[in-house]
Amino acid sequence: MKILNGIRVLDLTNVLSGPFATLHLSLLGAEVIKIENPEDGDLARKLGNVPELNEKLMGTSFLAQNANKKSVTLNLKDEKAKEIFLKLVKTADVVVENFRPGVMDRLGIGYKELKKVNSKIVFCAISGFGQTGPDAMKPAYDQIIQGLSGVMAVNGDERLNPLRCGFPVCDTVGGLNAAFAIMAALYSREKSGEGQFIDIALLDSIMPLMGWVAANLLIGHQPPTLLGNDNMTAAPSGTFATKDGSINIAANKQEQWEAVADELDLQELKSDPRFQKRDARKKNRKELTPLLEEKLKLNSTAHWVKILNKRGVPSGEILSLADALDTPQVKHRKTIETIRAEGIGELKLFNLTAKFENDNGAVESAPPRLSEHTDEVLSDVGYTRAEIDSFREKGII
Repeated sequence: MKILNGIRVLDLTNVLSGPFATLHLSLLGAEVIKIENPEDGDLARKLGNVPELNEKLMGTSFLAQNANKKSVTLNLKDEKAKEIFLKLVKTADVVVENFRPGVMDRLGIGYKELKKVNSKIVFCAISGFGQTGPDAMKPAYDQIIQGLSGVMAVNGDERLNPLRCGFPVCDTVGGLNAAFAIMAALYSREKSGEGQFIDIALLDSIMPLMGWVAANLLIGHQPPTLLGNDNMTAAPSGTFATKDGSINIAANKQEQWEAVADELDLQELKSDPRFQKRDARKKNRKELTPLLEEKLKLNSTAHWVKILNKRGVPSGEILSLADALDTPQVKHRKTIETIRAEGIGELKLFNLTAKFENDNGAVESAPPRLSEHTDEVLSDVGYTRAEIDSFREKGII
């Protein structure tokens, strides 16, 4: 029995933020039904680095976010399709959409209308800026939000700034925020018996992730300093050159700093007034780093990782993505599962990363082909074979 067994989610979302939210619900056992346009479905079906998969409407971007889901196609501009959708809403627990504010209302299937059909429905709207405010109607993609949130301004160093994160962090975090909020609303419904509307903004979602950086400005009145790979909270804490590459060292505690000095045979630095205390080391990190690197370059990254970790100093290699995905720890945690997809072959997909004692999630079915489950789902809510065939002939599904 999965945690969300028996929960039905109608997923009208596209691309990343919404699909990432509903992916987590599906991995927890919810029945997630993607409602897609009959022509070409979720835009992510065409996005990815394998043209053949894009042609099949099974792009890698789509495959990454849509395991365990079902696909139903509905032309929601058609009145009959809206009628079908409302019939599905009667059977559902959650509706998720990531259109611009007002689109669902203009289609006649906004929260107020859905609530009339099912008072227990949890309706989650995900957008760039939220449903209200001076920027609510502006278009937004991840990089736009990275720029407007301050994320790009705090990345990099004096040579390379502004700098975007190397993956769509705002979309992803917005999806996680939505999944968290939906779970909270479902819990609230258990007590109140009523659903509710959830307004998720990507801009709101990403800002708290900069909590420490923002707190230094909001409370300490100190603007962020561009430190590149260095950690603002301590020194030595960041990336350092070795004989064969680079190493991450996070000597955030005084005893860890002293262990680093000992292992690098730099004991004299422990009593050097420039480096003796944390705040002094932070202030003089540009003088400290070359002294450390002079010693670190005498041996390999693997050597120093082993030595420093043994002394309780958090240290690690800087892996390529390919190597990171293939480490023994990642395999042990079953972070990635392999599943077979018809017409594609084996897919390696991320699993639910929260590990529950009794109700672990799992990748159990491949991302769906466009409209793969339309007949099944419509039959489930009472439509006959003849009716479904008629809907298809008319372009409703």
